Amino acid sequence: MYRIVCFFSFFLVSAIYGQEKSSRPNIIWIVSEDNSPFIGAYGDKEATTPNIDKLAREGILFQNAYCTAAVCSPSRSTLITGVYPPAIGTENMRSEYPLPSFIRLFPAYLKDAGYYTTNNAKKDYNTVDQPEVWDESSDTATYKHRSNNQPFFAVFNLMTTHESSIFPDKVKRAMYAHYMHVPLDSIKLPPTGPLIHDPERMHIPSYLPATTEMKHDWALYYDKMTQMDSQVGKLLKDLEDAGLADNTIVFYYGDNGGVLGRSKRFMFESGLRIPLVVRIPENYRNLNPYGAGSRVNRLVDFADFAPTLLHLAGVKVPSYMQGKPFLGEDIAPDGGRDWVFGFRGRMDERFDLVRTIRDKKYRYVRNFMPHKIYGQPIQFLWMVPSMQSWEQAYKAGQLNDTQSAFFKEKPVEELYDVAADPDNVHNLAGLPAYATVLAGLRKKTFDLLVNLQDVGFIPEGAAEEISKMGSLYDYARSGKYDVRKVIHVADIASSRRTDKLPELIQAFSDPDPVIRYWGAVGATVLKGNARGALGGLHVLIHDTAAYVRVAAAEALYGLGEHAQALNVLSDALKSGNTMVRLQALNVLMLASVAELKPLQNDLSLIVKQNVSEYDVKAAQFLLKKLGHE
Repeated sequence: MYRIVCFFSFFLVSAIYGQEKSSRPNIIWIVSEDNSPFIGAYGDKEATTPNIDKLAREGILFQNAYCTAAVCSPSRSTLITGVYPPAIGTENMRSEYPLPSFIRLFPAYLKDAGYYTTNNAKKDYNTVDQPEVWDESSDTATYKHRSNNQPFFAVFNLMTTHESSIFPDKVKRAMYAHYMHVPLDSIKLPPTGPLIHDPERMHIPSYLPATTEMKHDWALYYDKMTQMDSQVGKLLKDLEDAGLADNTIVFYYGDNGGVLGRSKRFMFESGLRIPLVVRIPENYRNLNPYGAGSRVNRLVDFADFAPTLLHLAGVKVPSYMQGKPFLGEDIAPDGGRDWVFGFRGRMDERFDLVRTIRDKKYRYVRNFMPHKIYGQPIQFLWMVPSMQSWEQAYKAGQLNDTQSAFFKEKPVEELYDVAADPDNVHNLAGLPAYATVLAGLRKKTFDLLVNLQDVGFIPEGAAEEISKMGSLYDYARSGKYDVRKVIHVADIASSRRTDKLPELIQAFSDPDPVIRYWGAVGATVLKGNARGALGGLHVLIHDTAAYVRVAAAEALYGLGEHAQALNVLSDALKSGNTMVRLQALNVLMLASVAELKPLQNDLSLIVKQNVSEYDVKAAQFLLKKLGHE
């Protein structure tokens, strides 16, 4: 009898243990806005983040985790699809171009597998939404509404550290009133107490000036990080109080780097590196290839997150996803990728085009619009007092070369030894000792762009029209987009090589308007050295494609032919294509007050019609230059 009881006891315990081990884990994402690893667990001595520090001691701290775009919407597009936005046309800020039909937002696969999916509450996926992928998506969404024993995937987005958190109260109130469509006097903000962190103890990176405003904003942001950490602690306590901590995998990460000067929006470690901590409970130790309390050097970027979540849940990863799982069964702890990818397209109302690859030692950056300065004024960014103080110090001649670089044109290529130069201020691209490293990362980058069929090289005036008929992904594979040729011309257009002018002039007459556009961009980049292209540019300002005409007008303006350029730009302001209007507005940033005065009514009409927040912001910038608030 004793043997029978023991046998059945052993059988029962084994069955329960086996069921526990084979059951699917709950998964929580805790996402904080706009922050680099200003966290004690990452070695930041000024940080006060006890809850995240404790999570790191219990879990896995990824030391080399990266967003893909240094700003929320395009990075969140990567997260939700598992595909790099330059491959699918979602790289430009809040463009919302459609996805190809076969791509589903990844929570749909979890929902199909029986998971209860919730999102609280930000989406901002930079594409057409698929709201059906969530059982709940609101500012009250929670895993607590699921059925008994139903596994869940729950996202909690914490806005406390968002860029706007360090705006002056007057600016915050105006912003909230505008977006909430309520009177300004109805907006009440909580009183602000004294700073917790001491501005005089802040470590200001070498690329920033230590102005009073800069030190204040850094200290204020560290205060916000502490507030956010308390919210993380509350979410973790809720999980424990519900008796779910032992069955739930917890991710904590930042949605992009930032938010202090030259971080968010910029292709440096300060904009792309994010905190990532994952706690896998003992019940699922088979899903942790590293061990609790590990600090992992593995390179991870946002394309890896969706495949990882599906793999943890035992769901097959769709073949179109471009990332790799970094957690779960059969994951080698020393495996993974040998590079991570980053990109910049249009950020808010300003155009740019940058691609970057980071391997375990170096960051390579390729600027395809090097004639545009790093610090193009962006209305939202310039609401931060420290940014305003930085620009004022530059205009007053108070900055050193490293701090002044932000307000100057970019080099064509950048190469940084990340370990030796975490601030990314010593560009090694022109040094003979690094020629082999540079060539290798350059080739890897260009090979990747071709492999992705990177549609970011299609000017957005064209992308807007293409997206009305289908996805940019499908267009790239329709035979109408010669990605190798386009990237080749974009390469020489941005190279600043005067010996390439004949090839650029030849591009002016190419049947493909995208090639003609890049030919004109090349003439702009070469400035006075492109005088031999004047005849071709005079033809291009009558091109059938409006975005080509505007690009040619920019080149002509740079060559001193202002009257013809301004005529083209004036016409473009009346275009029904939002991105053509914005392209023209960007070029008009070069114009004098006298040249802008005849365009005042057109600029005012853009603001009044309010078709797009971005052309409105650009028009407001120019009207302010004319003395209009």
